[in-house]
Amino acid sequence: MAALLEVHDVVKTYVTGDTETRALRGVSLTVERGEFVAIMGPSGSGKSTLMNLLGLLDTPTSGTYRINGVDVSSLDDDELAEARSREIGFVFQSFNLLPRASVFRNVQLPLIYAADSGRNREARVLAAMEAAGLEESLHYKNSNQLSGGQMQRVAIARALINDPALILADEPTGNLDTVTGDFILATFERLRDQGRTIVLITHDADVAAHADRTIHIRDGLITDTEGGA
Repeated sequence: MAALLEVHDVVKTYVTGDTETRALRGVSLTVERGEFVAIMGPSGSGKSTLMNLLGLLDTPTSGTYRINGVDVSSLDDDELAEARSREIGFVFQSFNLLPRASVFRNVQLPLIYAADSGRNREARVLAAMEAAGLEESLHYKNSNQLSGGQMQRVAIARALINDPALILADEPTGNLDTVTGDFILATFERLRDQGRTIVLITHDADVAAHADRTIHIRDGLITDTEGGA
């Protein structure tokens, strides 16, 4: 079976006036289906740039990136947006929830943006909440009534709602205490055990240790890989 993500010799250069900054300098990596991978590096290492490329929020200056066998360079802006909605569920450090909206509405947001017909919408929301470890009793609560851990589980449920090929998590425990963060990481491990593919971006070795494999990046280059076959 082909890998889910295939990155080959990717370069990303930003130009500001007469200044060029090469954020990625020839990165290659593969992520298999059902794998939990951490990408770890300090500030300025290029990990955020790599996350944006993997999440179809940006495109490489050169090199190739394939997700589910599709070369993203062949997609126009509308096709990239559609692929991003269909293939990727995002989980961010800051949760990015609507504060005065209910848990149900926050989880179903991707369905609204995709103009989903609404068929079985409630069942899909409840299934995503269960997968993320949320109690059904939270269904009608507003997100600003929740703890940080509950808010992050809502964000995970929202990421799962379209059944994406990839869950892309950017510092998902950064705003949480250690115990709550470990619960969130255990949720990702359980999702991996259910066959989900997860790529987690972090600067924290303790967080990365929960993944099957850790890819280290520094100065726009992959310097080491730990774990895996």
